[in-house]
Amino acid sequence: MKRAAIVFDLDGTLVDSLPDIIASFRWAFGTLGLPAPGETAVRGEVGLPLEAMYARFAPVEAVEALARAYRRHYPQHLADRSRPFPGVRELLAELRGRGYAVAVATTKRSEMAHALVNAMGLTAQVDHVQGTDGFAHKPAPDVVERALAALGAEGRWMVGDTVHDVMAGKAAGLRTYAVTWGTHDEATLRATRPDVLAADLQQLMPVLQRTEMV
Repeated sequence: MKRAAIVFDLDGTLVDSLPDIIASFRWAFGTLGLPAPGETAVRGEVGLPLEAMYARFAPVEAVEALARAYRRHYPQHLADRSRPFPGVRELLAELRGRGYAVAVATTKRSEMAHALVNAMGLTAQVDHVQGTDGFAHKPAPDVVERALAALGAEGRWMVGDTVHDVMAGKAAGLRTYAVTWGTHDEATLRATRPDVLAADLQQLMPVLQRTEMV
């Protein structure tokens, strides 16, 4: 029997990383002498691939240069203000103690995703980190399915903070738990009809205990 797995998004779900992402994203505009969009506008686009985010705010000919600037800056500043959300370390440890495999499935490239997980001290609590490297991004299910394949596990729940996470989880055939402390607000997430919608991750373990047998 395959091990049951819980798949988590990274930014805005496990880690409060949006301030550092947004700061680096906006910083890149200055390298090209372009006006930077406001923080609120950028926040709403987090979860898309980097180039797609820049395409929302910049001329098409500037997108690649902006992305390169971001990728120079962000690795040096990914832990300036980023921290795991309250209770995340304990939750991941409890999940693994109860027999679940824990996977991260993120739109970040794998190298950067590993760097952030390590910087946040979560490496020992995660069985596999899967970035999006040259294949379809969320809301397509590819990154979720690749994470599960790498673990040889059966996916049970997708946990995320954006509509892209919920849609990817549904497309992969998983139940979905949407948390509102990250990128998208309650009303936006509710429109995607996740199985559970909560302010934080505190309800995840009780939900699993009611619905799962491991």
